[in-house]
Amino acid sequence: MSDEGIHKSAILLLTLGADEAAEVMKFLEPKEVQKISTAMVGLKNLTREEIALVFEEFHQLAAQKTTFGMDSDEYIRDMLRKALGDDKAAGLIDRILHNSDTSGIDSLKWMDPASIADLVSNEHPQIIATIMVHLEPDQAATVLGLLTERVRNDVMLRIATLDSVQPVALHELNDVLTKLLSGNAVTKKSIKGGVRTAAEILNFIGSTQEAVLDSVRGHDADLAQKIMDEMFVFEDLLDIEDRGIQLILREVQSESLIVALKGASEELRDKILKNMSQRAAEMLREDLESKGPVKLSEVEAEQKEILKIVRRLADEGQVSIGGKGDEAYV
Repeated sequence: MSDEGIHKSAILLLTLGADEAAEVMKFLEPKEVQKISTAMVGLKNLTREEIALVFEEFHQLAAQKTTFGMDSDEYIRDMLRKALGDDKAAGLIDRILHNSDTSGIDSLKWMDPASIADLVSNEHPQIIATIMVHLEPDQAATVLGLLTERVRNDVMLRIATLDSVQPVALHELNDVLTKLLSGNAVTKKSIKGGVRTAAEILNFIGSTQEAVLDSVRGHDADLAQKIMDEMFVFEDLLDIEDRGIQLILREVQSESLIVALKGASEELRDKILKNMSQRAAEMLREDLESKGPVKLSEVEAEQKEILKIVRRLADEGQVSIGGKGDEAYV
């Protein structure tokens, strides 16, 4: 979800009124609600012109087409993407067009990692692995960090080798979680496990990353290497071509970049600076010099947010990372 999309959505929902905004929020994912709610809190002194522009844009997008004589599903997809941005629209499209309710497992996305860790800590590692692959990678990484080393390593190995789960078994798991969370149990669709999911979680897992990889390597060296091949850390931006760096920089907020680069090598800083305009590079240098000490946790958080952008652009084929993306820039 782009920052501009969040800002516009916040203005639209804030001006709709509490009841109407609440109805819209019901269709959003947990992270979407958090981002938009945070943006709404930060809205101050909006002018009538700003509000009018947002409503005018939304009205134009909604009025451009009608569903008569055309594929209404495609119209809905197109309208939501234009109005809300690709990232936010994706979850909403899935809910509307596929009628997918929130399962007991998905309800965990609303919980803080400590509560989830407490809930699953005594479960079988295979059950924990099944649950973890349904969470966002950063949330799953935080939960795993709260488990014992033995359980964490076992779970990561199972995530990496997880292919599929029988619908009956997944339904039973949903039933158990539903009773614990007082949610609604439904039969989940396909399950997302495997090397890529393990790598995404490990990207966020922090200081225990090497220990987890060593444990996996002890069971299966080839599997550990496959996971490492899928992983991507901030310093790996050095391996991205200049054109790719320029695409990434277009989507990164300046303050986020400043904080992220506080923990970067001089070589990576130079690569970033050379892919900016002379004026922008000079301003970034000045900001980096004037920026005081920053907590390591803040640096890592901003780097992770930028890596999310990189991964999305890689999935879209716009940048190439880790030797992938043969059709980049098309």
